[in-house]
Amino acid sequence: MNCNSDCSIQPTYYRSKRYISFGIITLIALILPFIRIEGNHFFLLSFDKKQLHLLFTTFDMQELYLMPFVIMLFFLGIFFITTLGGRVWCGWSCPQTIFRVIFRDLIQTKLLGIRKNINNKQKEPEEGQMGKRILAVLIWTALAFLAASNFLWYFIPPEDFFVYLKEPLENSVMYGFLIGISAFLVYDIVSLKENFCVYICPYARIQSALFDENTIQTIYDEKRGGQIYDAKGIKLSSKPPLATDDCTGCEACVRVCPTHIDIRKGMQLECINCLECADACTPVMEKLGKASLITWTSSNAAEKGTKTEYFRFRTIAYMVALTLALIGLFAMGTQKEYMLLNINRTSQLYKMADDGKTVENVYTFLFQNTDPKDHLYYFEVSHSDIKIDKPSEPFLLRAGEKVKKVVILSSIPKELKIEGEDLPITIKAFAVDAKEKIVVDRHTIFIYPKKSDVQP
Repeated sequence: MNCNSDCSIQPTYYRSKRYISFGIITLIALILPFIRIEGNHFFLLSFDKKQLHLLFTTFDMQELYLMPFVIMLFFLGIFFITTLGGRVWCGWSCPQTIFRVIFRDLIQTKLLGIRKNINNKQKEPEEGQMGKRILAVLIWTALAFLAASNFLWYFIPPEDFFVYLKEPLENSVMYGFLIGISAFLVYDIVSLKENFCVYICPYARIQSALFDENTIQTIYDEKRGGQIYDAKGIKLSSKPPLATDDCTGCEACVRVCPTHIDIRKGMQLECINCLECADACTPVMEKLGKASLITWTSSNAAEKGTKTEYFRFRTIAYMVALTLALIGLFAMGTQKEYMLLNINRTSQLYKMADDGKTVENVYTFLFQNTDPKDHLYYFEVSHSDIKIDKPSEPFLLRAGEKVKKVVILSSIPKELKIEGEDLPITIKAFAVDAKEKIVVDRHTIFIYPKKSDVQP
């Protein structure tokens, strides 16, 4: 954007918007695990109960056909957001960024005064103030424990988590994860700092393959500001040489950068799109009646002076893929079975009853109630010549309970082939008190003996 000194400038500050984003994301992350509808969570991957809760519907581990769609949505979402907005996740949503802002800007600077101000992130606090430093770490340790607990609530529901906390010896694995995650967060935020973003986080490496000339990035307007670095990345000077260059060489954008880069050098792997540099440049340019030299735009828009193309082949392709994955997720989700049934035959193919005419087949039925309510279960056999000898009555299954039932089916064959006959049958299992809602069909066979084995 080119602007003369007499034009009206409406400065844009991103910091307050980022803080609002941080607050909303934090509240959602903290509150969401406590929201339940009929005992179901919005998202919960429970290894303890071997369940997946998704959109307030519970799926048993045997129903994890939804997980591929969830994983596809996750990765496609990352690819789409990165192609569209660069590392917007890193600067506006990532827990690492949020935690560093809380520790560095809130606790160390605003609360305890260890740092002079939040506009200089290059300079580390001076030596001394040991008491305040220890207090800052202690405060963050308490918050790290809360953050680790919040993370575990998506794998152990809060209603179980707080019960398990009372019995540390019996829940040592959970305590191990809780302490381990908390310790890592303390080390990461206090010692590792933004080095995690620069050297460890794999997302920084992935993004370079997803960017194009229309990806929104933090960009320094070299045409207006002037050249600070040459084509090889060597710094020429702090202030551009030409009198017409707008950059004053104050380097406020450099001092404020949390990953310690100079945005005037161009796009760099370490940039997390936090736009702190844009906020630092804005008041300097505002005094000159000009727009900030650092903006959130695409390289194509900055180069040609045009608007960013949001709808292009790559973004449309990702939107189509996301839509298809979302449709697949909802389509598969509608096939939720509130009862699971596995049928296995015993090693004995068949057995003749004492009368020498009745043929018995023995099965093992594994029932599971995946509904959040208790139900009475029973089943029917599709073939009218086959009757159920055992079990003779419906049985109760608690919510989430599994049970094995030995099932004996019998039949008096009217006609047999010489070599015997396997009869395909369908087992219709259902909840007696909710037959219209909870019903499944399973196919198996009933084995007859050879004709010579049956008494005339």
